[in-house]
Amino acid sequence: MPENYTDPSGNTEAFRAFNQTPEVAAPTEAPSRLPLIIGAAVVVVVLVALVTWLATG
Repeated sequence: MPENYTDPSGNTEAFRAFNQTPEVAAPTEAPSRLPLIIGAAVVVVVLVALVTWLATG
């Protein structure tokens, strides 16, 4: 506990200051990378198919 801790129930001013402090927001989760991975896999498959088609045709 910090040395300058004031009990919010000790007096009205401390309670009002405590009551008006904003809550800390939860950290936001990073967006899913699954669509990016699926898209990259599709591009690789298409490129391999294209190279195979060009090599045989």
